Amino acid sequence: MKMYSRGQVLFFSLLSALVVVLFAVGFGIIKSSPEAAPVQQTQNTQQEDFKLLQTEYKALNTADLVPFSESERENISIYEMLNPAVVNITTETMAINWFLEPVPQEGGSGSGSIIDTRGYVLTNNHVIENAYKVFINLADGSQFEGTVVGADPENDLAVLKFDPPRGTELRTVPYGDSANLKVGQKVLAIGNPFALERTLTVGIVSGLGRPIQTSRQRIIRDMIQTDASINPGNSGGPLLDTQGRMIGINTMIYSPSGGSVGIGFAVPVNTAKRVVTEIMQYGKVRRGWIDATVVQIFPSLVRYAKLPVSSGLLVSRTRRNGLAERAGLRQGSEPVQYGRSVIYLGGDIITSVNGMKTNTLADLYSALEACKPGDRVKVGIIRGGSASTLDITLADREEVVN
Repeated sequence: MKMYSRGQVLFFSLLSALVVVLFAVGFGIIKSSPEAAPVQQTQNTQQEDFKLLQTEYKALNTADLVPFSESERENISIYEMLNPAVVNITTETMAINWFLEPVPQEGGSGSGSIIDTRGYVLTNNHVIENAYKVFINLADGSQFEGTVVGADPENDLAVLKFDPPRGTELRTVPYGDSANLKVGQKVLAIGNPFALERTLTVGIVSGLGRPIQTSRQRIIRDMIQTDASINPGNSGGPLLDTQGRMIGINTMIYSPSGGSVGIGFAVPVNTAKRVVTEIMQYGKVRRGWIDATVVQIFPSLVRYAKLPVSSGLLVSRTRRNGLAERAGLRQGSEPVQYGRSVIYLGGDIITSVNGMKTNTLADLYSALEACKPGDRVKVGIIRGGSASTLDITLADREEVVN
C-alpha cells in the first residue's frame, strides 16, 4: 500500500475542500441564474416580498409620517415603495425624409410596471406600437434599451424586456385581484404624465365592466373606470389599490380637451395576468376563431337579400372541410358584387357565441377573446328564418385570418 507524507495528505485535503466549495458556488450560480428562473415570478413570491417591503417601510417611516393623516401616510408609503418599480418608456420610430431615406425620429412616451426581477415590463401596446427602438428609464435615472417580447393589441397590452446589470435588485409591482373591486374604493395611479418625472394621483373606482371600443374590430370589455387623473404619458402605468397591489393598467381617457377630466379607463389586472403569461411563453396570445368568412349585416344588405334579421354576421364562406363546416355551419351560394369584394348570400347568420350577442364584428372578436384553438363554443344561428345552435370547435385565429 502506498503511503503519503503529512504534507501530501494536507494538500489532498485542501484540494478536496476546494472542489466541494467550487461545486457549491457553481450550483448556487446556476440556481440564481435568470435563465433557470421560472417564466414568471409567482404571485406567492411577489406577495411575500411585498409584505416584507411593507414591514420595512412601516419600521423606517413611522416617525417621519407622524405629522400626516392616515390617508396621507397610506399614499406616501405606496408611492415610496412602488415608485422604483414604475418605469418611463420612450420610443423612436422610423420616418422617410425628403430624399426617401429612412431616418429615426422621436416617438411617444408612456409608463410601465416592472413585473419580474429579470427585467420584464408590462405596458400598453399603443405605447410601443410601430416603435423602431424602445428605451426603458428607471427611477434612478438609468436608461436601458429594451426589446418587445410580444404584444396583445386586443387588450392593448405589451411586455418588454431589458437586461439590468448583474447584481441589480429590481423592485416589482405585485399583482392584485380585479374580480372583487367595488365602485367607490380608493385607487392610486403612478406614471409619467406629459413626460414629467413620476407622479402619484389618487381617486376612486368610478365604474366597472365598461366595454370600450378601440377600433372597428376591437372592444376591450370589463374596463375599470376611475376619476384618478390619467394624462398622456400615464398610459401603461399601474392602477393600485390601498395595499399597493396592481388592479389595472391605465390605458385611456375620455377627454374633449386631451387632458384629464376625471374619466379614465384601465385594463383589469386579471386580464393582464392571463395575457402576460402567454406572451412571455409564446411571444403572442393564441386565440380561437370560427374558420369562416363573415360579413357584418348592414341596412342595404338586409333590404337586398331580404334577410330575416337586421343585425348579425352573415356567413359568406366557410373553410373547405374546416371545423366550422364539419360542425354544420352553412356558407352562402349566391355571389353578389359589393364594392371591390364579393359576398355570397344564402348562408347562416351568426347571432351569438356562448350566449353573447354578435351584432358586429367587434362583438365576435370580443366573444372569442378568451377562447383558445380547440375550444368548443355554442354558436347561435338563423337559417331560413329559424333559430338554432351549433357546437363548433375553434381553429387558430392566425391561420384563419391570415
